[in-house]
Amino acid sequence: QVQLVESGGGLVQPGGSLRLSCEASGFIFSNYAMGWYRQAPGKEREWVALIDSTGRITKYNDSVQGRFTISRHNIRKTVYLQMNNLNSDDTAVYFCSLRRGGASVAFGQGTQVTVSS
Repeated sequence: QVQLVESGGGLVQPGGSLRLSCEASGFIFSNYAMGWYRQAPGKEREWVALIDSTGRITKYNDSVQGRFTISRHNIRKTVYLQMNNLNSDDTAVYFCSLRRGGASVAFGQGTQVTVSS
């Protein structure tokens, strides 16, 4: 079955950086687009970044454009989210997702990112 396991979250000061990882199993990773989402307290889950199966095409939510970078390593079956210049609005639980047919069909358990001084 599909498994997505996120890691790399934590507490970081404003302006700091974190790199999230998501290890995938249970499907042919290199065949599918992947995504990162986040959910802040009291808010709905929102998409953050998407990447196609090859890693050549990426898309970002306007709120993270220029600060976050999504990438993938198809041999390691891992998708990454490099987050720079973090601010309090980035505090959320971050989830990676498997995408099929233009929709996210599975999510991991999430990793908490807290931006605070």
